[in-house]
This record gives sequence, structure tokens and C-alpha cells, in this order.
Amino acid sequence: MTAEVKLPEGWKNCQLIDLGSVVTGKTPSTKITENFGGEFPFIKPGDLDNGGFIKNTADTLTVLGLSSVPELPPNSIAVTCIGNLGKVGITTQRSATNQQINSVIPSEHLSYKFLYHQICTLKPWLEAEASATTVAIINKGKFSKAPIKLPPLAEQKVIADKLDTLLAQVESSKVRLERIPQILKRFRQSVLAAAVNGELTEEWRGKHQLDLKTWKLLKVGDVVEKIEAGKNLKCIEVPPVGDQKGIIKISAVTWGIFDEEESKTLPLVSDFIEERRIKVGDFLISRANTLELLGNPVIVHKVTKNLMLSDKVLRLVMHEADKPWLCIFLRSTTGRIEIESRSTGNQLSMRNIGQKALLDIDIPKPTVEEQTEIVRRVEQLFAYADTVEQQVQNALARVNNLTQSILAKAFRGELTAQWRKDNPDLICGDNSAEALLEKIKAEREAIKPEKKTQARKMTA
Repeated sequence: MTAEVKLPEGWKNCQLIDLGSVVTGKTPSTKITENFGGEFPFIKPGDLDNGGFIKNTADTLTVLGLSSVPELPPNSIAVTCIGNLGKVGITTQRSATNQQINSVIPSEHLSYKFLYHQICTLKPWLEAEASATTVAIINKGKFSKAPIKLPPLAEQKVIADKLDTLLAQVESSKVRLERIPQILKRFRQSVLAAAVNGELTEEWRGKHQLDLKTWKLLKVGDVVEKIEAGKNLKCIEVPPVGDQKGIIKISAVTWGIFDEEESKTLPLVSDFIEERRIKVGDFLISRANTLELLGNPVIVHKVTKNLMLSDKVLRLVMHEADKPWLCIFLRSTTGRIEIESRSTGNQLSMRNIGQKALLDIDIPKPTVEEQTEIVRRVEQLFAYADTVEQQVQNALARVNNLTQSILAKAFRGELTAQWRKDNPDLICGDNSAEALLEKIKAEREAIKPEKKTQARKMTA
């Protein structure tokens, strides 16, 4: 057994049920249409996706609908306890939830914001305690026993304020980081555009006493010697392993890098066409896909599996030096317009481009020397963008870990260690968490006879 972590002075271990009323939600009768469409939020798990205060819900209840289910006052804390456990939100007005949610109506002697932040850390506990069924479930009884570390009220408020500030800063950093991949996407497109219109090497041409008149306007068919296609064969929907043989999917060439894991296994080795084997250096392009992804090219840099072309992926055979240039052009905005304008098919989900239409595309062609220089610069700038993107992903991972780290420190008392030293009179005696729990308990005892008296009046 692991030793129990010592709590800070004035704190107390307790359970959710010690801190307020625990309520399981319920859905009003859907047969009574008058139950729905009113002013009161009816909270479902999807309404808790963003956490924090629950300002909008997909469904609402009328006074009639609210009267038929357990009602939650403002500042109640709703928690998903069926399915995706541990999503948390705070009510902002009179509300109700469906049966997938348990809620805590905190005692008025507590900081509801403090309790909200601590409940946000309970997801691992909820998952560990969930019933072993196909759908994870935490019933009201078990939810009521969720462990809470309770500081004195004054310290609760300090912790809640600190967390509001720190977590808002973390969220702001996360939002800024999440914007960067889109900025990098636009950067890559601007690089490709500059590459194919000559701007990227304008200064280079000046130094070599050249101009754009040295560029030729050709057809893709002038660059490509021939096009090879594979077959549509019935396959097992898993990638081949070892000596097994297979066919690539469209998705193997969709995202700018050849992905051999996006492949299927041929049940009959005899169906494999050796002349259509995927090899290092192949220039591959999809002839069928969604409009946005149709005609995406890749150059194969690594192959470890026995794979062949499919009927929807073409291999363009050409001089080795022309492959990077054609790849740059087809990925540029100009190239995308050419491909999309030549696509056929009635369904947006699957468009096609024929070999003849592909070969007829106009393509600018610099001199061999300038073409080499353009490719070098594009690869250099793309490598820079890839490095930045990886750094962003690493930073996002650290930011996500930072949130949990801050919460963990808060509920170990580390964020308020100095505050406790400066305010010893606010954490002991009548101000301690133990005294606070007694106050909440006394409050409940005082309410009980009143409820019983009301019940007797109703049955009289």
C-alpha cells in the first residue's frame, strides 16, 4: 500500500456527498411536446464539451418540463457519468440534465468554483471506478463517494482565483499554438505559388542574367513519358506483412507523403503484377478522390512492403530531374485549379481525372539550372515549416500537461503555501475545513425536520 499523502494544515479529506446534494438527471416525457422549447437549459453530455460555464444547450425545457425532473440551481456542477466520463460544467441558471449526468449542488458554505476545478481532476478516478460494462457507468452512489481534498473556505477562494487566472493563460497559449498549423499551411502554399510563378528565384535570375523569357510553357504530356495504372482486385482490408503482397489505397498518396501502411493484402499472390510494383523514386498520383484531394502527387522515398498500383493510383514515368518540379506544380494553387477544372463525375465525394486530361495540363518549365534551384529552395523552406510544426506539436503537448500539473499543485496545496504562512488565522480553528464540514452537516440536519413536516402536510 502507498502511504497517504499528508494534507496541508487546515485541510480535510472528504467525499462529494459531504459537500452538497448529489442529483441524477432525468429526461422529461418526450410524448409531451409542451415539456420542451422553453427558457431553461436541458443539459446533455455534448453541452459539456467545452467545460466551464454552461451558456448554451442544444435543448431547453419549459416550466412544465422542468417541474417533472430534478432541478439544478445556478452554480451546480454537472458531470458526465455514462459513456465519456468526467466532462464537467457549471450551470448559470435554473437547469436540468439528462440521465447520463450526475450533478452536485454545492453547499452555500463552499466555493463552487473551487469544487468545479477539483472535480475536473476526477476523470481518472471515475474511469477506474466505472462499472465493467460495454459502456462506462458511474452510478449516483459511487459518484457520491468521489474523493475531495477540502481546504478552509478562504483558501478555497484563493485557489479558485489562482486557477482561473493560470488556466486562462494556458488556454490562451493553447489557442495561439493551435492557429500555427493553419499559418504554416498558408506559408507552404505561398512558397509553392512563388515557385511556379518565378518569384522565388527572381533574385537568382538577376544574378545569372536571366529572365522569365527563359521559361517555356509546356504540357504535362511533354514532361511525362508514359502513365501506368494498376488493377481493381478484391483484397483483405489490412496491410500485407512479411512476404505477403498487396495493393495501395488512395490514402497512401493523399497527404503529401507516401504511406505504405495505407494498403490492402492480396489473397492470391498470383494476382500481383510485378510490372506494377511500387518502387523508390516512383511518382504517384491519385486519379480518383474527393475534389480537394484529387490529383495529389507524392514521390516514393521508402518501400518495405510488396505493393502494387491500384486502379485509382497512377504512376507517371518521366526523367528523374522533372519529378520534384512536377510535384511542386501540381501541389500549387495553379496546379490545383488545373486538376479541379478537368475533373469529372457527379458526386462531390468521388471525382475523377482521366489520363488524357491530366497530360493536357499546361505547366511552366524553367531551365534545368533554375528548376534545380527552385526545388532546393522549396525543400529547404518546407523543411523549416516541418520543424516549426513539430515544435508546435511538442509545445501543445507540454501545454496540455501543464493544465494537469497546475491542477495537481493546486490540490496538493502548493499554489497557496505562502498564503497559508501569511494567513494562519484563516486556516485553523473555526476556519478550518473540519469546522466547515461540521457547519455543512449542521445545516443539513436543520433542513431535515422541515422536509419531514412538509411531507406530512402533503399527505394530510
